[in-house]
Parts: sequence; C-alpha cells; structure tokens
Amino acid sequence: MPVSFGNDAAALDAARQGIALVDLSHWGLLKISDEDRLRFLHNQTTNDILSLQAGQGCDTVFVTSTARTIDLATVYVTEDAALLLVSPDRRQQLMAWMDRYLFPMDRVTLADLSNDYAIFSVIGPDSDSLLTELGVPMPIGDAYASHHLLTVGHIQVRIAVGTGLAIPGYTLIVAASDGAELWQALTAAGAVPMGDRIWEQLRIQQGRPVPDCELTEDYNPLEAGLWQTISFNKGCYIGQETIARLNTYKGIKQKLWGVRLEASAQPGTAITVDGDKVGKLTSFTETESSPFGLAYIRTKAGGIGLKVQIGEVKGEIVDVPFLTHQMED
Repeated sequence: MPVSFGNDAAALDAARQGIALVDLSHWGLLKISDEDRLRFLHNQTTNDILSLQAGQGCDTVFVTSTARTIDLATVYVTEDAALLLVSPDRRQQLMAWMDRYLFPMDRVTLADLSNDYAIFSVIGPDSDSLLTELGVPMPIGDAYASHHLLTVGHIQVRIAVGTGLAIPGYTLIVAASDGAELWQALTAAGAVPMGDRIWEQLRIQQGRPVPDCELTEDYNPLEAGLWQTISFNKGCYIGQETIARLNTYKGIKQKLWGVRLEASAQPGTAITVDGDKVGKLTSFTETESSPFGLAYIRTKAGGIGLKVQIGEVKGEIVDVPFLTHQMED
C-alpha cells in the first residue's frame, strides 16, 4: 500500500466530505467453511456469530483464555462459509490459533484467501452515489457488515456496509485478477485514492485499535473500548469467564481514549497526572489541527477532559467515535 498518492489533503477531505478509496489488500482474508463453521467461530471469538444469517456480519475479537486481545476482525457470513477480514500480519497467527482448537470431530475447514482477493474501502458520505453511478443497486443493506455479491460492470464484487471506521462507506472484496480494473473504475467515477499515511491518521483520530499498539496481551477488549463486539449472552467461548467477571464486578482498570496533544510524542511514552503515572500513549499522528494520539488511561484517574502530561508534552483526554465503553442498548 503506497504511503501517499501525493494528495494527502485531498484524500482526507474526500473521506470527510466526498469519496475516498483505500487499498486494504495487505489485510488478511480467511475462510471458514463446512457444517460447523459458525459454531466454531462463535466459540473462538467475542461476538454472537450463531445468530448471523447469510448476508449478515459483525465485528468480533479474538482473545486469549485470559481475554487478552489478539485481533479485531470483521465476519461476513455467506451461504456456505464465513469470511474473516483480519489485520495485516495477523493471518498466519490466526490460522495457527484456530487450527490449535480444531478437534477431529469438528466439521470445519480453514483457508487463507489473502493472496486470491483484493480488498478496497470506499470511505465518505458520498459513497452511495459512487456505487449508484457504477450501477450497483442500492441500498445494499442497513446494518453494519451486511453484504451482497454484486456486479460492477462485468466484475463480481462482494460489497459490505462499513469501512472499519466510524465513517460511512463500504468494503469491497474482489478477485485479485480484477482488482486493478475495479480500482480504475472507482477512481474514474470520482473516488480519490488515499495512501497509508492518511488512513493511519484517520484510524487514530477515529479510535480504531490495532494489533501491536492498542491490541496486545496487556489489554482486554473491554479496556480497548470494543464493547460493541462482545455478546454477554452467548455462553461459553475462549476468554468468556474473564470478560464476564470484569463486566459483573466493574473491573475495568484502564480505558482507551483519544488524546489531543500540544506537541509530538512517541508511542510508549508514560502519561502522568501530577507526577503519578496513569497510562501510556499507544499511537500518534500529526493532524491539520493538532497532534493526536490514542492512550490507555487508568479508570480511576478519569476520562474525557482529563489534563495529562505525556513526557514533556501537555495533553487532554477526548472521546473518539469508534470506541464504546459500556454496553449499548
């Protein structure tokens, strides 16, 4: 994925006010098939997979037995499989992780399709009009991660609601051999290409946590603000006991927030209040208005509006749209 197409300001503006196009083909795409596919994935991750019908989907989290985060994934259920969109550099780990929990009686087949498909994200408030111009029947669906296999020109594309950010748009999954042609069709119709630098800026400003930064064995999905990915009624799954206990006994010791800074700071820098350590900066980006980051803050220290010190830099804790810190109605 290019760092930039030389149009960073235009790409950022397009994502917020028009249509931006980002290539996520370096992410992983895994396929779980055979009769026990949904039950298996249901038992492996935090969300209620068994309730999903073909054409539906959701975000879910892979966690360890002690509920430490491994990856945030998006599930798309089809007639005969479950497709998993996973973070870059996590596909091999997750394939090995799932294989570890496969037993001889399980009717489950795992496959890594990452090299066979291209994945694009169309981001921005005008995304509907772009797809309409390309002849895609609308609406595709109202619920997040709902999806259909449709035709754009002569190309078959699975189009799913959602961008992986709290910004409207769609995720497109297409055969790798048709990727370049689809990209050209989307840009010809008005989508502005976006490089990795602006995607990362948006990712941090939106609050989407990623592995090796916010998703590590130091944190659980409740602390990571991923309550929307957790079913508290689904019964047993890997890590379920720990998550249920944390929720029942209000044991969330730290929470992930945005932090607006007065100057640059390095991820990993300790965050203090009146000289006491209260957290750690996990991600950082420069924005057009101010430096911005994501940080875990001790729950007892406070949340939105808290004035903090990040090394020598002053900052303030702010809300970010992707994260939730309580059960949604």
